[in-house]
This record gives sequence, C-alpha cells and structure tokens, in this order.
Amino acid sequence: SPDGDLIDCIYFEAQPALRHPLLRNHKIKEVPRVLSKRMNEMKEKRVRQVWNQNGTSCPDETVPIRRDTRPGPKPTSKKRHLTDARVSRQGVPYPAEEGHEYAIAYSTSQAGIYGAHATMNLWAPAVEPGSGEFSLSQIWLVTGHYNGSDLNTIEAGWQVFPKHYHDSLPRLFVYWTRDTYQKTGCLNLDCPGFVQVPSDYAIGAAFAPISSYGSNQYDITMAIWKDTDNGNWWLGIGQSFVGYWPASLFTHLADGPAKLVQWGGEITNTRSYGQQTTTQMGSGHFPEEGFGKASFFRKLRIIDPLYHLVPVDDFLLQTLNPTCYNAIKAHNEAWGTHFFYGGPGFNALCP
Repeated sequence: SPDGDLIDCIYFEAQPALRHPLLRNHKIKEVPRVLSKRMNEMKEKRVRQVWNQNGTSCPDETVPIRRDTRPGPKPTSKKRHLTDARVSRQGVPYPAEEGHEYAIAYSTSQAGIYGAHATMNLWAPAVEPGSGEFSLSQIWLVTGHYNGSDLNTIEAGWQVFPKHYHDSLPRLFVYWTRDTYQKTGCLNLDCPGFVQVPSDYAIGAAFAPISSYGSNQYDITMAIWKDTDNGNWWLGIGQSFVGYWPASLFTHLADGPAKLVQWGGEITNTRSYGQQTTTQMGSGHFPEEGFGKASFFRKLRIIDPLYHLVPVDDFLLQTLNPTCYNAIKAHNEAWGTHFFYGGPGFNALCP
C-alpha cells in the first residue's frame, strides 16, 4: 500500500477469526438479502482506503487483511473498566473506561436496538507523542451492566493510534467484549472473533482522503445491523459489508438486541506529564466552530426489528471534561438534528 501497509489476500475460510474456540465449526455467512437491500436503498457513496484508492483489489473469495508487522507477541489491546467508586464520582449515566475521556451522544430503548447508523467526518487528530494514547470516533452498541462482569459491546469507527499502527492516519477499527473488557474482546484482529467477508475494506487500514480545517470535508457512513434470524451483527460502510460479529461471541447480544447506542469521540489520557493530555479529539477544535472546522455526526439512525432505519432526533449528550472536549446539538433543514464534538485537550481552561 502507498502508506507502507502490507495487505494479504487470505482465502476467506482460512481467516484468523475462525481460530476462536467458539467458531471452530462456524460456517461463514453470506450477507442477508434484506440487509443488502436496505444498504443499497441508502445510496451512500463509496469510500476508499489508501491501499485500494488506485483500484487495487483482492481476488474473489479472499479477504484483505492488514499484516501486523509489530515484533514479538501481539497485545490484545484490552480496556480497563472503571471501579464502582470511580463510576459514582463521575456522576454520569454511562462511564468511560479507566483513563478514557469522551464527548458523545446517546439514546436508549427498552424495546431494543437492532443496529445503529451514522455519517461521521474523517480527521487526523494529533496524539501526544510517545504517550501510547489514541483518538477515535465510533458507534457503540451496548447491553449489560457497566459495573458488573456481563457488559456486551460492539464498537466500530475510525481511530488514530500511532503506537499500534506506527503512523497518524485515521484507520478502520472494530472492537468487542462480552465480559466488561475483563478477559474477552480486543482491537481489530489482535484476537480471533470478527469474521470478514470479501469486500473493499481491510480492518486497520487507513482511509483517504481526510478532512482539512476550513476546507474540504470527507466522511464515511457506517451501520451495524443485527440479523434477527441468527443473531449475528453485521458492519457496513457505504453500500458494502465488511463482515460480522458472530452471535456466539456474546451473551446478551447473542439472542437479544442492544439497550444503548452511543455515537461520538473518545481519547485515552495517560497524564504522562502530570497534566491533561494534548491528544486531540475529532478535528482538535471545539464543536462551537461548526461545519468545516469541527467534527460531526449526522444521519443518526436506530434500526428496528424489521430493519427500518428510524431517525434519532431526541438524543442526549454527555462529556466528562467539557473544557477539554465537548459536544453540542445542531439542526438544519438538510441534516436535521445532528451534533458537533471534539476539542484540543490541554488548554488554559483544561490544565
């Protein structure tokens, strides 16, 4: 790839996901027709990654897998969740993981959430050098308990993570857990689980082009859908499906829907110099600067059991440190209700 990545085209039935003990007898599924039909109806534009921006592709019946060239054993990139005491001190309804900060929108449904959809613009936020931190924008689907051991999550979006990828480009990532990040789940393909299908997208590969401050804006439309016939959760970008999280990976999300969806930005803060990190979220600018300068999420949709995309106009915002990173609602005729989010991290009001 022009950015230095090595992309292996692996026969789809030999992919790493099938090494998971729960997937030893798993037969790779085809994209359900009803989901494919719904994606085609949205008529979203095709988004390219750097490795295939010149028309490169993998052969039929293979999947593109970014080769991991990191030396030594591969970490599983697990998160650490907050203790009960830290949760109560935050005073927020949905706590972040230990050492993480965020600016998000969220919506809940007792009837169940069978998927979520959004369009988010692409940026390359600066990450504090040598910190091991990351900055991401994503969709979360959640059920279970944050202060227990049964939290199930499905997460996907774009991420800048120099320690992991050795550059500062926004890259496609996926994540999952079934036990509140304790023993299961990992980033991308660091452990088996996420099943790919032949597509134009490689997990961990960079997107291009990306947005520029005060200039051209580029975005991606992402959706996560539950196949109600077998419980698998499918990831789509534009009009293409990347793959799915098999139902057998989960507990609550195996047979049932999600109860919570979140959209927005997240960073890690190691406070390596005893102060707020300089790692940026989104564009690195506060949401009040608006279109062309701040990051946004639009076309917020929740998917119902019949695979309909239901617009989300009534959502709540949550930030941990709004003087560092913030989120604000906005509305216009073209986009309806949407939100801007992000920030620079360390500044005069965020020491």
